[in-house]
Amino acid sequence: MFDLTIVLVLLGAAIVMFAINRPRLDVVALIMLLALPFTGVLTMGEALAGFSDPNIVLIAALFVLGDGLVRTGVAQRLGDWLIAKAGDSRITLIVLLMTVVAGLGATMSSTAVTAIFIPVALRIANSTGVGPGQLMMPLSFAALISGMLTLVATAPNLVVNGELERHGIEGFRFFSFTPFGLPILALGILYMCFAHRWLPNKVEAKNAGSPNFSVWIDEYKLAEREYRLRVTEQSSLAGMTIEALDLRGSSGASIVAVERSRRFSKEVLRPTAKLELAVNDVLLIDLFANHSNIAELRHQFALEELPLSGSYFTDRSQEIGMVEVLLVPTSDLIGKTIVQAKFRSRFGLTVIGLRRGVAAHQDDLLNDALAVGDMLLLIGPWGDIEELQSANTDLVTIRLPAESGQVLQVPGKAPQAVICLALVVGLMVSGLIPNVQAALIGCMLMGALGCIDITSAYRSVDWKTIVLIVGMLPFSVALERTGGVELAADGLRAITSGAGHHVMLATLFAMTALLGMFISNTATAVLMAPVAIAVANEMHASPYPFAMTVALAASTAFMTPVSSPVNTLVVAPGHYTFGDFVRVGVPFSLVALIVCTLLVPWLLPL
Repeated sequence: MFDLTIVLVLLGAAIVMFAINRPRLDVVALIMLLALPFTGVLTMGEALAGFSDPNIVLIAALFVLGDGLVRTGVAQRLGDWLIAKAGDSRITLIVLLMTVVAGLGATMSSTAVTAIFIPVALRIANSTGVGPGQLMMPLSFAALISGMLTLVATAPNLVVNGELERHGIEGFRFFSFTPFGLPILALGILYMCFAHRWLPNKVEAKNAGSPNFSVWIDEYKLAEREYRLRVTEQSSLAGMTIEALDLRGSSGASIVAVERSRRFSKEVLRPTAKLELAVNDVLLIDLFANHSNIAELRHQFALEELPLSGSYFTDRSQEIGMVEVLLVPTSDLIGKTIVQAKFRSRFGLTVIGLRRGVAAHQDDLLNDALAVGDMLLLIGPWGDIEELQSANTDLVTIRLPAESGQVLQVPGKAPQAVICLALVVGLMVSGLIPNVQAALIGCMLMGALGCIDITSAYRSVDWKTIVLIVGMLPFSVALERTGGVELAADGLRAITSGAGHHVMLATLFAMTALLGMFISNTATAVLMAPVAIAVANEMHASPYPFAMTVALAASTAFMTPVSSPVNTLVVAPGHYTFGDFVRVGVPFSLVALIVCTLLVPWLLPL
């Protein structure tokens, strides 16, 4: 009894620290991991056993798979689809996000779905200006509810099903859970349409200080100088190289980029000196000289002017980048004009803006001598911008645009990433191999196909989340070993002695959900499933309603950030505290309890 008291004291201390959010969650988990062996209930090896838990490796692998979807643009396209369908409506966005997450989660691990959709939700938040906290908890709710939709959606369902079979009872079918999960999903979506107002709406700080392309277009007055011109069949530019053309010297214009149509796509080319222009090439022209005239340029070279909207640079942000740099005192560029500095041949970038002091310089850019402290706006391929940052000492990068964080590291690999994900999902659904093995196979394939590399894989894992989960896992072993779980089960039998079936189901649901606040939902199912079947036998009732109640309650892990790995994953990106989960999760847990208590005995006769 003394050992149980010590474990409960430590558990209570952890809950208090989680509630006040001091220290941060992963540090609390480390403190508990170190403290439990001093009780004598666990050895240090047993406390550290979580690092070898297949579920921990699975979570890490799913982070890597999710990163592969981001790097290849799959997450971006899905986010764009959700944004396009939702428009300006935050409610529509929440409805679509939760529906898609729950639908995918019905056939694969809810933890996997959460890890995959976190970067999607973050990108949506960045694109729409919505705080990540407004989307992360709807995401976790949908992932948890997805566990109530099919037999294979989450581990607790399989645990309960296995316990039925161990007692010689036929298990549930694949869609036995669906009649209960769908109403809860509908109510969850409706609930989140109102409850998202209670969630933090903090916008990522890194985006707050980053300008976007449109800001720089206004600051440097680019809208008045940029044009898109198509090379017609009558144009003398067809077949000429940019070097031979010399538009800078002859017309006071600079070619910033060349758009060339391929068979199935458009490609943005760097305007190198030896690049030969072709018919139907579209030139992005910067008219930097005061005497330049677009009409004369069009007439001289038989060029067709095309519309250039304000969103042009944003639409081409995967190919064309911008960067604002500062000229340092030690630079050998001081005193030279931009033409003499040969920016394009030296850096692969074109100068399209100069700011001296507060105001942008509006005179002839290319022939004005550069001075210390000049700020230049450069445009060109993202690869050249990265090289400029890492290898140049003449220019110091001052600001990168917000669009830089959305550039695909591995463009053109989206089909391969989707195939890898489909394979992982198929292997998980089939049950041919363990989920962790399926996820690791997917990671290796993504690496082999070039969707990820080893550096990005290590960087993609949220190690704070891993430590938090590993640090809390030993509590389930400690509570079971000291008799805490058995004591709770005996109490359940005593409390509900002589009560009706509905009261018993409601109490069983509440006990399972409350126990799941402190230990994993899988462990909760392992401990409560035998209790549910025993109670059904004592009441001479069908075991199915009781077993189903435990399985559904195990997925009702909405109340704390440590109730499920699904919640833990969204804590950091959503900027949540312990209180956020209590405030939003407890009311909906009560809704789920009422729905299950009414539906289960109706659809599964006692």
